[in-house]
Amino acid sequence: MRRRFVIAIASLHALTVPVLAADLYVSPLGNDRQPGTTEGPLVSLTAARDAARRIVGKEAVTIHVADGIYYLPEALVLTAADSGTPAFPVTWKAEHEGKAVLSGGSKLALQWQPYRDGIWQATTPAGLSIDQLFIDGTRQRMARYPNYDPAKPTAAYQGFAADAISKERAAHWADPAGGYIHAMHVARWGGYHYRITGKKADGTLQYEGGWQNNRQMGMHAQQRMVENIFEELDAPGEWFHNAKTNTLYYFPEAGRNPSDANVEIVRLSHLVDVRGTAADPVRHLTFQGFVIRHAARTFMENREPLLRSDWTIYRGGAFTLTGTENVAILDCEFDQPGGNAIFFNQYHRRALVKGCHIHDTGASGVCFVGDPAAVRDPLFEYSQTQDLTKIDTTPGPKTDNYPADCAVEDCLIHGIGRVERQPAGVQISMSSRISLRDLSIYDCARAGINIGDGCWGGHLIEYCDVFDTVLETHDHGSFNSWGRDRYWTSNHRGISQPQVEKNPKLPYLDAVETTVIRDSRWRCDHGWDIDLDDGSSNYEIYRNLLLAGGLKFREGYGRKAHDNVIVNNGLHPHVWFTHSGDSVTGNVLMKPHAEIGMPEGWAAAFNRNFFTFPALLGASRKQGGDADSIAIAPDFVDAVKADFRLKENSPALKAGFTNFPMDQFGVKKPSLKTIAKTPAIPALKSAGETPASGETIPQYWLGALLHSLAGEEFSAFGTAREDGGVQLAQVPQNSPAAKAGLQENDLIQGVNGRKVTKAADLFAALNGTGDQAPKIFLIRNQKPVTLTISRVTPQSP
Repeated sequence: MRRRFVIAIASLHALTVPVLAADLYVSPLGNDRQPGTTEGPLVSLTAARDAARRIVGKEAVTIHVADGIYYLPEALVLTAADSGTPAFPVTWKAEHEGKAVLSGGSKLALQWQPYRDGIWQATTPAGLSIDQLFIDGTRQRMARYPNYDPAKPTAAYQGFAADAISKERAAHWADPAGGYIHAMHVARWGGYHYRITGKKADGTLQYEGGWQNNRQMGMHAQQRMVENIFEELDAPGEWFHNAKTNTLYYFPEAGRNPSDANVEIVRLSHLVDVRGTAADPVRHLTFQGFVIRHAARTFMENREPLLRSDWTIYRGGAFTLTGTENVAILDCEFDQPGGNAIFFNQYHRRALVKGCHIHDTGASGVCFVGDPAAVRDPLFEYSQTQDLTKIDTTPGPKTDNYPADCAVEDCLIHGIGRVERQPAGVQISMSSRISLRDLSIYDCARAGINIGDGCWGGHLIEYCDVFDTVLETHDHGSFNSWGRDRYWTSNHRGISQPQVEKNPKLPYLDAVETTVIRDSRWRCDHGWDIDLDDGSSNYEIYRNLLLAGGLKFREGYGRKAHDNVIVNNGLHPHVWFTHSGDSVTGNVLMKPHAEIGMPEGWAAAFNRNFFTFPALLGASRKQGGDADSIAIAPDFVDAVKADFRLKENSPALKAGFTNFPMDQFGVKKPSLKTIAKTPAIPALKSAGETPASGETIPQYWLGALLHSLAGEEFSAFGTAREDGGVQLAQVPQNSPAAKAGLQENDLIQGVNGRKVTKAADLFAALNGTGDQAPKIFLIRNQKPVTLTISRVTPQSP
């Protein structure tokens, strides 16, 4: 039997009572006047915390929480005073996994009455503010336009309309103040959110917000949705609360009486708030087996820009942790939180999230975000620049105020970004050595895993299964990263490259350790499976199965991709540095390299690969590389059943390719693996379906070689594919194009106001200018530029 001793504590009612030291008990049937024993449990978590503070450091403490729902009046705040020690840790543990529910909401007992047109109404307590409404455990939708359409899982907001906030639409709204506007970014790089404050004198809406994206370019003209408008209450599952009249309106499914339903509302955005610092961290603390429910949405608080990415961030979640060491969150379910589920803020060491089920989040699943003050020469907006000859060239961070040596393991994460459109299953920024292992991540509005910068690398991603991502955004991957670190500028070849030539260590000042992605399965049907975007450096990617979008390397340094199997696709090299130090070897490929804007000699980085058709090998050799690569048959063990190992007689195995297991991807915990989905396995394309090179008759204008963009090529220019464009793939020195001020990799999108989506449009527009000097609208270094070209003779292909 464990040794126990008795101490005295002050209860919430100023009574002094005895309590057992090693184990404390909490129950919905308890009372905070009781001692916290099995026979006399406490009723509140705060009372248990206060009791445990008298014990911590003297003996291991376990706070046992019985089955039931605990509606928290306020967040449970834990500080360094609640820490354990290596010998005497502190554990908060649900008596039975999944049976103790921590709720940031309240249960309402309402008297429902029919209102009209299938809508019911009930009087609510005075002063009540309702962020979300749950009926029998399921989150309902605020009254919205257009209505939610479950048949459109990849449409923005599952339903959008260009007239969502039009003056004509607003004319039907008596008092829209308190409503919300949700709109995609004009390039679909996430979204914006606004709070309606009223109407202007001319009848148009007045609103505030729009700070939720770090590349401020305005809202999308069509992809918009408005909610929390009473006059739009017209579909089953919608609700509206009039706080002025204390009336809740609800439109239930046909034939359902809300009087029979369990009605809960949401109040708190943080349910557990762990508050330490790097100097005085919270240590040796574990939460195990809880269900976390009813956390409020935080999209209007999401405004802090991260380092030159598209992202802004709200530093909080249902579990918010700051300043910890050896803290663990085990076997918990985060059920429909309105914002981030778990947020590790600033200093953390050896934090662990394991065995958790995180689903239907308003924002991200798990976030690790360090302190910008720990970054040397940080920049925040994409267009910001600095003098690379004057930057601090000390490698690594300035302080230790960031997450490091933390892990997320054996978790099921899905339904990410139900409210916000800038989420990830796991988000990493300004952190070091974060390990992600045995994760199943899917059904994500944006990325499954996102690394927002190169600070400070050393991450490990292995045995993960990530698919059905980038469902509502554009130009991303199931894995997405940036490396817009101190060496990088958007004019990367003109500014960054010359400085790196002088000091090859520059790209590794922030990305000081190699990030490894291995032994994982990826599928993205609306982008790339793995997308290393602007400046991403110091990566090694191997033994991965890529099922749809292929592998993209944009400009960066020191990337190595080897021993991957890329189904129905290949490598996408975009606008590299001239001497990037990259290598792409030993991969099984089913398409030629889809290069865009690459420097001369780029293909030397590609060799000893295995192409599944001879024509693909021939096309790649024409690009200048793959001298020692070979063609093989797409002879997989069982592609239909997702076994893409090569059969024993494959020439690739004799040439050095090593098969890797195809049955170890994703979550392993039995209870989660049973319910986890797996990706759809694509049918293999034949040689006829897989173009060898996509060659066309070359087309020129003013001596410049033209290329009409298609598919994911628009990513290289930071523009949406619907905007179209013709790339100047080559602009020879002293050509008429060069003399006119045009540059290689300019993307022409318009002539004299006429849209240009392909080369034929460009020639048609030029032929229509007559004697007028054409005004060319183009994208250069991801920025709009307008040039007037004089004395241009109209041409045709």
